[in-house]
Amino acid sequence: VLAAQAAGQRVVAVVSAMGPTTDDLIAKLKAISATYDSREYDALVSTGENVSAALLAQAIIAQGGQAVSLTGWQAGVLTEDTHQKCKIIAVQARRIQRELRSGKIVVVTGFQGLNSRGDVTTIGRGGSDTSAVVIAAALQAAVCEIYTDVDGVYTTDPRVLPEARRLDKISHEEMLEMASLGAGVLHPRAVECAKINNMTIAVKHSQRAGKGTLITMAGEKLNTVSGVAADDDVAKIGLIKVPDVPGMAAELFGALAAAKINVDVIVQSIHQEARTNDISFTVSNDDYAQALRLTEGKARLWGSAVTGDAAVANVSVVGTDVRGAGSGKNQHPDDFYFGNKNLLHYR
Repeated sequence: VLAAQAAGQRVVAVVSAMGPTTDDLIAKLKAISATYDSREYDALVSTGENVSAALLAQAIIAQGGQAVSLTGWQAGVLTEDTHQKCKIIAVQARRIQRELRSGKIVVVTGFQGLNSRGDVTTIGRGGSDTSAVVIAAALQAAVCEIYTDVDGVYTTDPRVLPEARRLDKISHEEMLEMASLGAGVLHPRAVECAKINNMTIAVKHSQRAGKGTLITMAGEKLNTVSGVAADDDVAKIGLIKVPDVPGMAAELFGALAAAKINVDVIVQSIHQEARTNDISFTVSNDDYAQALRLTEGKARLWGSAVTGDAAVANVSVVGTDVRGAGSGKNQHPDDFYFGNKNLLHYR
């Protein structure tokens, strides 16, 4: 951070909580009650980023630099009025710009913001990536550098396949697809924001020097097959024999959307003789219990049955011309597995 400033750059550093801090805070909350108030959840888990920001600012000061730490609300990050998994709706960056003009490095807490009621909110897992890109866009930065525990974007998870290759460059579209399908290096919302603002993201290792990976707008040389994304943070829910009446699926998925539950893969099959449908869909493991309860509530009203399975995974091949990439596309999904989990979806 100090080296970047010494090179003549004005620096804003967006930080996340250290190590397992967020998980530890959630565990403390759940130790009190299995169900909890979402406002108090945000008030608690957002404190991890406050600690990181203050410590980094003090470390910079201790080495002779000038720095100031700002919480999300101090930095002008405004969100929706809900709690947990909020969307950022605006960044009023006047305070950040004022501190930059005074020669300070500005350390901002990621993952958090403020709603119109004056309450602290959080924007979900991977929120610090999203905060960094949104703040960079508000400041009209040309590049947002993301420093993490890997030295770039790989063709697949190198912890699963050591032969995985680091990509020097990948398009926003390809990275958005990989992130949406389970590649954990960046949150999809961060990539989407960068794409909308034509901003380059550089993914680099936080402890080692290197080129990393550039995520750029379309028009660069793209890869036919960029990589394979594997996602084991997946649970499947099935609704069996739903009456074949228009609006039933919309009612179900509307209820899930209202609960801020993101649905990924949806598969529907029709029983012509009984005029009923089977609907299967996937959610994250964090949302599984709540999604299952909501689905069971609808099933009781419709006289349908519900199944659930948390031991599944998605595997996806990502690229600009996957269909023409070779005979691998003809491989049967039953020939694939991911750890000890059944392969739910191969695409």
